Amino acid sequence: MKVKVAVIGAGGFANMMHFPSLKEIEDVELCAVCDLIYERARNTAEKFQIEKVYTDYKKMIEETAPDAVYIIVAPHHLFDVAFFCLSQGLNVFMEKPPGITIHQAKRFAQLAEQKGTITMVGFQRRYAPVMVEAKRRIDERGGMVHCQANFFKHHIGLPPYYEGAVDLLTCDVIHSLDTLRWMAGEPKKVKSIVKNNFADYPNMFLALIEFDSGATGILSTNWTSGKRIYSVEMHGKGIIAFADPEKEAVFFKDNSEEPEILKTQEAAGSDELFKYAGFYFENKHFIECLKEKKQPATNLLDAYKTMEFVELIYASTF
Repeated sequence: MKVKVAVIGAGGFANMMHFPSLKEIEDVELCAVCDLIYERARNTAEKFQIEKVYTDYKKMIEETAPDAVYIIVAPHHLFDVAFFCLSQGLNVFMEKPPGITIHQAKRFAQLAEQKGTITMVGFQRRYAPVMVEAKRRIDERGGMVHCQANFFKHHIGLPPYYEGAVDLLTCDVIHSLDTLRWMAGEPKKVKSIVKNNFADYPNMFLALIEFDSGATGILSTNWTSGKRIYSVEMHGKGIIAFADPEKEAVFFKDNSEEPEILKTQEAAGSDELFKYAGFYFENKHFIECLKEKKQPATNLLDAYKTMEFVELIYASTF
């Protein structure tokens, strides 16, 4: 049987990443799309052959009775929509972050547990094939010794995200924190630096982290750098992987002079961004978990732990 999916949000990001992913998964029936702007929802429906179009998500849910609801909206518009869906006992996929505060994330996790719903938060870098393969090779050698997550952007002279409705660490740098947790485990000790560079809001976040696994981690993020770059380092016994989930992984083993290079398109078996960046594979994981009635790796309770990591960065500054 196919999983009936209704989607709330038909913006550019949803159309670029989530709709094409869901359309390619054979077990999915895209039954409806909802957006406050009718023309946007209609255009998306036409593009992806979706029968029903709505501007009222409550009406959509009542009339279509979906097996799962995707909520792809701005973070500060998330709470009321997600709270309603979870309170109705619906299985929910939402984009990161799972709320604009840790309190919202905790409420979502509590409600999902009370209702017994299956949930997932979109931390797609965990599912990017080149990242998965890099971690597999490190684990094969006994696991992570130390790791680093780098995230740089050129955001000079621009206002904070959503005019300040949500901070950069919670909204975007959270990807790096979640990746560090995925690579190394739960943070035990943190020492961090948070700075406002050329702005009146925090836009640089650096940290040294000790994890419960015994691994050491480094966070290096800066929104006043020269270019958008997301990359990680994974260090194991006699092996290092430098990985960019949208480009390649470069491996050095046992003091080798020549690296092994794995292109991200090769790892994903596709030249499509929504596939090699991890969106297709995170969506596939969610659908498989729905069919098997089990929680995805990045469920709301797990995502709450990443939100705790956000709080820890702010609380542990020099």
